[in-house]
Amino acid sequence: MRRLLSFTCLFALSCAFTSALAASRPNILLIVADDLGFSDLGAYGGEIRTPNIDQLAAEGLQFTNFHVAATCSPTRSMLLTGVDNHLVGMGNMKEIMADNQKGQPGYEGWLNDSVVTLPSLLQDAGYSTYMAGKWHLGARAQSQPVARGFDRSFALMESGADNWEAKHYLPGGSATWIEDGAPVTLPEGFYSSFTYADKLISYIDSGRAQGKPFFGYLAFQAVHAPHQVPEEYIRGYETLYEAGWDRIRADRYQRQLASGLLPDSGDNPVTNDWGTFYQRTHIEWDSLGDDEKAYRTRQMAVFAGMAEAMDQSVGKVIRYLKGSGQYDNTLILFMSDNGGESTVLREVAPLFYRLRYNTDVEVLGAPGSYSEYGPGWAYASNTPFYSYKGSPFSGGMRVPLIVSQPGHITPGTRTHSFGYVTDIAPTLLDMAGIAQPDGDYRGQRVHPIMGTSMRALLEGKAERVHAPDHPTVYELAGGIAVWLGDYKLVSSSTSAIPARTGPQLFNVKQDPLERHNLAEQQPEKVAQLMQIYREYVERNQVIEVPADYRAWEQVKKNGREQFIANHRLSLVLFALAVIGLVVGGGWLLARRCRQ
Repeated sequence: MRRLLSFTCLFALSCAFTSALAASRPNILLIVADDLGFSDLGAYGGEIRTPNIDQLAAEGLQFTNFHVAATCSPTRSMLLTGVDNHLVGMGNMKEIMADNQKGQPGYEGWLNDSVVTLPSLLQDAGYSTYMAGKWHLGARAQSQPVARGFDRSFALMESGADNWEAKHYLPGGSATWIEDGAPVTLPEGFYSSFTYADKLISYIDSGRAQGKPFFGYLAFQAVHAPHQVPEEYIRGYETLYEAGWDRIRADRYQRQLASGLLPDSGDNPVTNDWGTFYQRTHIEWDSLGDDEKAYRTRQMAVFAGMAEAMDQSVGKVIRYLKGSGQYDNTLILFMSDNGGESTVLREVAPLFYRLRYNTDVEVLGAPGSYSEYGPGWAYASNTPFYSYKGSPFSGGMRVPLIVSQPGHITPGTRTHSFGYVTDIAPTLLDMAGIAQPDGDYRGQRVHPIMGTSMRALLEGKAERVHAPDHPTVYELAGGIAVWLGDYKLVSSSTSAIPARTGPQLFNVKQDPLERHNLAEQQPEKVAQLMQIYREYVERNQVIEVPADYRAWEQVKKNGREQFIANHRLSLVLFALAVIGLVVGGGWLLARRCRQ
């Protein structure tokens, strides 16, 4: 009896200690939008209705100078590890992997074993860990969410998919969802944003009895193409975009200036003086015919509705947290994985989209439809910056980041401090009171976290994340960016990136729109930053793309190879059947001739 009482007391003390420990550490909710431009949210100057995310900005800290990789899987790999993408297996996106990179260390196309993930460290420290949404970090068993630190997960494994059904959006691709490591059929009534929010809520709610803090990773497909959303979310935007992308961009920029979100650099972000590529790809709205304007207007209305539906899904999670008493102890981060996407895939593979989707104007957004908004509207999404997703210019890499936690982060504040995606993991570990691995994890050597904790900035104890002499370097598919102090070097070694060619130097404090190239005036600064880049290449085992590399040509080639790999048996059987028909037909013909 005495032993039982002792055990009961110990159990009670243990539960009390666990509850006290949980209360002292924040829940963490990390929300990632896909392909959301810098100015799409209301809090960043947009006209799209995003009241729930805007409220997070009003209650927290809003970043105006935060950067990610210019495409999704490299961003996500750095986000969940704090380590450079070239070391963790995402040196390039699988979909655009150059031939000379395939099979090389750091270019596996999945999250490799040289790194420990943020959710693994949180899980080890007593957090419940959940995710719902896009994964895109590899389908092999060792790279799936359940193997990289998530207790529960409902994940789209590929780069994107239809939002209504299990259908991939690229030629040769497949769309696979897994739950806790096992393939699943999509639930009835599936719509990506709504389903992901509901899944995450169900996971968090079912784990509450454990008394542990949680880490939730909500990774939307929105607003990645195909742009799809229930019709009721499109209503209200049907005529809003009839003015065209130049007017929308100008209006957004004026709101950004009026709110103090960005300083007035004196440059006009709507003029066409950004170089030959921009002038070649930008379409004047007034040059379009009435039918084309109506089509483009509907495309942007669908995009806006999709963003609003995502915001409503964020709001549903927040209402759940408030209703369950968990909100006040939850650190919430909202961000985008890269800038708005300009590529028109229907021009890359027109036959595929004609056969697979309905692209008539009246059905855009509905199940079975395919909509994408192209460079004109992406140009508005990325206001006031130059270029798009995939580019090392700010239009591809400078994104919204909002951080909120009641009682810990001063409401309604902004920071213009430079931040980078590798800073997120060390920040969250710091806020949770968890030590970073020192290069060893469970007896295995791992890359140390490379980012810098932003905790002092979030708590108002510092004005910047990085020291002025701290360099940050980025490379992907021939696009290069190097930041040092107030300077940024940008270069694109191939025409794969929608950007001006050749090394360009900007003082981004004085010239945030990257209009005034200082490379000729300051060749010594160019040389300094290029040397930093060469050292980065050596240190991170970067394999640079060849001079003739073209990203979208590579997409088509890799898609064909993937299609053959996915359907090898079917193709062999088909070939055998054709051979059989030819041989059989020849035999019958010969027999008839003999008769």
